[in-house]
Amino acid sequence: MPAAFHDALSEIADGLRFPEGPVALADGSVLLVEIERGIIAKIAPDGTKTIVAAPGGGPNGLAIGPDGKLYVCNNGGFNWTAEGDPTGLRPVGQADDYSGGRIERVDLTTGAIEVLYRESTNGPLKGPNDLVFDAHGGVYFTDLGKVRAREQDRGAVHYARADGSSIREVVFPMVTPNGIGLSPDGTVLYVAETETARLWAFDLDGPGSLRRHPFPSPHGGRLVAGLGGYQRFDSLAVDADGNICVATLVSGCITVIAPDGRILRQVPMPERWPTNICFGGPDMKTAYITLSMTGRLVSMAWDRAGARLNTRNI
Repeated sequence: MPAAFHDALSEIADGLRFPEGPVALADGSVLLVEIERGIIAKIAPDGTKTIVAAPGGGPNGLAIGPDGKLYVCNNGGFNWTAEGDPTGLRPVGQADDYSGGRIERVDLTTGAIEVLYRESTNGPLKGPNDLVFDAHGGVYFTDLGKVRAREQDRGAVHYARADGSSIREVVFPMVTPNGIGLSPDGTVLYVAETETARLWAFDLDGPGSLRRHPFPSPHGGRLVAGLGGYQRFDSLAVDADGNICVATLVSGCITVIAPDGRILRQVPMPERWPTNICFGGPDMKTAYITLSMTGRLVSMAWDRAGARLNTRNI
């Protein structure tokens, strides 16, 4: 990466075991998961780490809910590359001690963990990955599924109530759905597929109500963009102008995509596995990015403000 750009990144914390799911808090700290350790941690601006909760399995995406509690996509756990592997720390399929996919809720004051959902309308959750709350107190989340030696689950998107009272599948099938976010006006749901490097949009008629696009759409979504070459999509965040910022694996960058599908730019990162981006700071112009393979949380000034989420600012 060019030296000038590298200088624009500030390292907040290192030594993390595959961090993902950053959530920027009002006090300047960041909540995130360490998937390999099965924990949720709070990283202070000076890099000090405090363990918030230890749900085990594979805590993945995080979001603050309307009740001020932390909601967790738990994928049930991965196997990992061997210690000292020259390619770095990476998940390599379903854990031998896989504990099942679920949506959890964590009390940030006490660290108490409760399981809200283990199944949806069409069977057990397999590998919940990322989530976003709407303005109605509901949450959309992706279930990427799990990969085994000779087979792989088909993925889906679900819509659930934050109080644990209802859940249903709203999109199926997808190929490894991962990052998920809403347009600033809440009328479009975006979902990024990892292995296809495709970004899909689902137009919303109401809470959990998707307007279906006809065949040849495989699931009722409309294709926004796809990347050429060997690149893979991970999590995403939406900026205040409606652009979708997708963490892009292998090529190691943040891909910024306009709602009409134009690739506006690719912001390079110093490793191949930038997995998540979120926005914070007083003006929402600080981007927090997890560099998972090397175990770092970094930040940088962003040229546009991030869209404000439908969550309580704590």
